[in-house]
Amino acid sequence: MKKVIFTLGFISSTLFANKIAVIKIKGMTCPLCTVAIKHSLKKTSGVIKAKVKLNTQKATVVFKEDTNSSNLLEAIKRAGYEGKILNITSVNPLKAQTK
Repeated sequence: MKKVIFTLGFISSTLFANKIAVIKIKGMTCPLCTVAIKHSLKKTSGVIKAKVKLNTQKATVVFKEDTNSSNLLEAIKRAGYEGKILNITSVNPLKAQTK
């Protein structure tokens, strides 16, 4: 898990985060699409960090454990796109730091 967190660049943001979601996004066609989605996700309560990639059509979101994952999909919908959660991983920051 440590390797994944470092690869995504989220290690500093996951110290208090509890989950990472990977979301497939339909409808993105240009870099401005990624900006709109990222902005909408970051405005969502409980979201700590969001990364959206056009080439993979996916978003990776770090969010607090008590945040409902459906809020992430609602944020994507507000931006005008469809999202489907592919995976949610619980993060134990202490294990990620010590391994």
